[in-house]
Amino acid sequence: MPLVEYDGNIYIVDTLSQVNAAVAHLRKHPLVGFDTETRPSFKRGERHKLALVQLATPTECFLFRTCKLNGIPLKLKEYIEDENCLKVGLSTPDDLHQMQRLCRELHPAGFIEIQNMVSHYCITDLSLQKIFAILFGKKISKSQRLTNWEADELTPQQQRYAAIDAWACIDIYNQLMSNGFIPEESPYYHLKEDEQQT
Repeated sequence: MPLVEYDGNIYIVDTLSQVNAAVAHLRKHPLVGFDTETRPSFKRGERHKLALVQLATPTECFLFRTCKLNGIPLKLKEYIEDENCLKVGLSTPDDLHQMQRLCRELHPAGFIEIQNMVSHYCITDLSLQKIFAILFGKKISKSQRLTNWEADELTPQQQRYAAIDAWACIDIYNQLMSNGFIPEESPYYHLKEDEQQT
C-alpha cells in the first residue's frame, strides 16, 4: 500500500500565548481529530507522563507539548471539557486517562470514539493503521511511535507522524458518516468470508 502523506500545516504549541491562540482557532471548527503521545518506556516499572496532545482540523494540526507546558493549560482544559466542541479519536479512553494523570480535575466531554463506529461496518481490526488501510487503501507509517516525545525539539518526522494520527481520525469519521464505505465491496470483507468457508 502507498504511504499516507500529510501536506497540512503543523504548529508546535509550547507557550501559554500559543495555547490560547490555537484553542481559539480550533473552536471555529465543528469537528477536530484528537490523539496523544507519551514517551515510550523500555525499563520495567518505568512510566512517563503524557508528552503531547494533537488536535487537527482537515488542513492543519496543533501539537500541544504538555511536557513543556507543565501539564494541561486552562484554555486547553476548557476545550477538552466543552461538549459542544466535537473531538474524534481512537482509543480515546486511554488518551484521556493519560491527560487526567496530568490534571485530575479534567472532565472530558464531546468525544467520539472511532472504535465504537467501525463495529457497525464489519471492521474488526481496531488499530488506526488497519482501519485507515481498510477504508482508503493507504498505510500509516508507525516508524516514529517509539521515539522520544519529550525531546527538546520534535523532528519533522515526529511532527508529521503526530499530525497524521489526529488528522486521519477526521477522514475516517467523514468516510463512515457519509456512507462512503460499503463492507460488501471491500476485499477485506470477502477475504473474511472465504476464510470462514475453508
